[in-house]
Amino acid sequence: MYRIHDLVTTSKTGEDGHLKLVSAFQMMQDCSELWFSSEPEFEAYMQENNMTQLLYSRQVDIIRVPKYKEKLTISTGVYECYGYYGFRNTVITDEQGLPCYATWSTGVCVNHSTGRLSKMDADVVSCMTFDKKYDMEYLDRKVIVPQGDFLDFEPVKVTLDDIDYNRHMNNAQYIRIACEYIPADFLIRRARVEYKRPAKQGDLLFPQMLRYEEKIYIVINGADGVFALIEFTA
Repeated sequence: MYRIHDLVTTSKTGEDGHLKLVSAFQMMQDCSELWFSSEPEFEAYMQENNMTQLLYSRQVDIIRVPKYKEKLTISTGVYECYGYYGFRNTVITDEQGLPCYATWSTGVCVNHSTGRLSKMDADVVSCMTFDKKYDMEYLDRKVIVPQGDFLDFEPVKVTLDDIDYNRHMNNAQYIRIACEYIPADFLIRRARVEYKRPAKQGDLLFPQMLRYEEKIYIVINGADGVFALIEFTA
């Protein structure tokens, strides 16, 4: 299990003084990326073969939202890995060691230049450290959006600030955009995201929202297809 420590600072809080959901996603993603340094053989293999791992899906169960100045520990570990896919848990805990966010995610290995799926070598995978699967409810990694009357919002342009070292829009930015459309009285208890394809600088995003029972669905469309499907549960 790989761990980093963080603090809920001003830039990470909303107007209520609590950790923003996008900031929690960024913490999870940062810990997951830094995890590679704890597996030097696997990291070297990825670099030598011009491979990278892209996030395919993430489920986040929100147990308690931390407040300003709280000290947090973010822990991540892979519990299964085969073929193109890797599965991991990332958990954010407070100073008492109690969970604030429990998550699981799916990553896919792709060739950095072509963007095509790239299968991992079984011998390299066998050398990795695997952690015990976290005890939580595991929903499907695909987000199924029901039929209904969607609200359309103004297009959002992907800026240079949205881009990370993988040369596409950072995955947490989809959450930042989606949260702009969530009503103030909708208390998010769970978020599920399915990433369909990466957005790049200059792309126009066309967000849509559907409220269905106790859920809100945000579809992030592009000119040529869907970028991300997001399900929020109250």
